[in-house]
Amino acid sequence: MRCVIARFPFDLTKNGVLESMKGIKPEPSTGETVTIGRRQYPAKQVGAVITRQDRRDFSAAEVLRAMAKLGFTVNTAPEPAPEPARDPLEQASAMLGTTTQL
Repeated sequence: MRCVIARFPFDLTKNGVLESMKGIKPEPSTGETVTIGRRQYPAKQVGAVITRQDRRDFSAAEVLRAMAKLGFTVNTAPEPAPEPARDPLEQASAMLGTTTQL
């Protein structure tokens, strides 16, 4: 299947990706991952191995989209929980690094 990563077209197959990732140890990840075989790899690591390009040349979203098209399971990072709303006095105190005592 033809996939575009970092503005370059690649002809990728599921078996080709499996072969490329064989023997590669997954790096620790806290963000988006791709499940290849029984292992979860960070999206940027998969992109670097498959394209042989620097990780700064493409986004994790490009790799996730390509891997999803090929039928791999992609796992996105959980969104951080929003901070509770503060009143203006608490916000100013937090910015100044002081505490308020009433």
